[in-house]
Amino acid sequence: MRILAAALLACLPLTSFAADTYDARLQAFDYGWPIKTFSFDSQRQPLEMAYLDVAPAGRQVGTVVLLHGKNFCAGTWRDAITALSSAGYRVIAPDQIGFCKSSKPLRYQYSFGQLAANTQALLAHLKLDTTKVDLVGHSMGGMLAARFALMYPQQLRQLALVNPIGLEDWKAKGVPWRSVDAWYANELNTSFDSIKKYQLDVYYSGQWTPEFEHWARMQAGMYAGPGKQAVAWSQALTSDMVFNQPVVHELANIRVPTTLFIGQKDRTAIGRDLAPPALKAALGDYPALGKAAAAAIPGATLVSFDDLGHSPQVQDPSRFNAALLKALKGE
Repeated sequence: MRILAAALLACLPLTSFAADTYDARLQAFDYGWPIKTFSFDSQRQPLEMAYLDVAPAGRQVGTVVLLHGKNFCAGTWRDAITALSSAGYRVIAPDQIGFCKSSKPLRYQYSFGQLAANTQALLAHLKLDTTKVDLVGHSMGGMLAARFALMYPQQLRQLALVNPIGLEDWKAKGVPWRSVDAWYANELNTSFDSIKKYQLDVYYSGQWTPEFEHWARMQAGMYAGPGKQAVAWSQALTSDMVFNQPVVHELANIRVPTTLFIGQKDRTAIGRDLAPPALKAALGDYPALGKAAAAAIPGATLVSFDDLGHSPQVQDPSRFNAALLKALKGE
C-alpha cells in the first residue's frame, strides 16, 4: 500500500503540494522576452526599473506603453504585447518601482505623480520623450495612466484605460482609513488561496481559468519566497497610495483622446473589507463607474465587455486585443 501511495503521489503535478517561490525581484519568473533595466536615482537612493522593450514585427507604426495593475506585472500583458508587436507597434512595458522585477525600497514616498515621473524618465532614457506614444493602463495602472496624462499630455497620442481603479473616492464614500501597518499585516497573510478567493469574488464573478492560475501563482510566489517582507511592505505602501489618491475628481481635466475598456463583471473597490454592509454592496459598480468616467472625460469612448471582469486582456485576449487595436487606429 505504501508503494502504491508513493507511486500515486509521484504522478501528481508539483503544484498539487508545492507552490512556486520567487525572490523579491521575481527573477526566476519568465515574462517571455528579455528583461531590461533602467537605473536612476530617486528620493536620494539608487533604484532599478525593470522593463520590456519589444520591437515591432515589420514596419513600425507607433509606440505603445503598457502600465500594469497592482496585483499584476509587465509580463501579464503577454498576449497584448504579442498582438501589438505583430501589428507594428514597439511596446514598452515597465514594472513600476515597488513591483515585480523592479526595486522595492524600504523607504519611498509613493505617489502617482512620482510613478508618472519615473515612467517619463524611462521614456527619456529610451529617447522617446519627444515622441507621442499611446498609453494603456490597467487597474492601478489606469490610475497611473490618468495621472501621466494630466502631467504630460504633450507626450501622448491616445490614452486607453482598462478597468481602472480610482473611479470612485472610497474614503469620501465612507470606507474607513487604515494605517500602513494594518495594510502590511494583511499583506503578510497573502497566499495563492487568498489571491484566488479574492479574484474569484471580485475580478471574475466566480469563473476561474488556467490562465488566471498562471498569473495568480506568479503573484503568490513572491509572498512564498525569501523576499516576502519586502514584497508585503511595498504592497502596503502602494495600497495606501491607491486608497488616498483617487483620480476620479480630475477626470474632466484629461485632454488626451481616451478610450475606456470596462469588463462589466468587475467589482474591485480598495478597502471594501472594512466598509459597512450597505456601502460594501454599492462599491465597485463598474457598469455605472465606466459610464460616469466616460461622461467625465471630454470626448471619451466607452467599450464594454458585458461578460468579462477586471482583466479583459487576460480573460479574453483575442477580443480585447482586437478592440484595443481598433481604438489605437482610430476606427
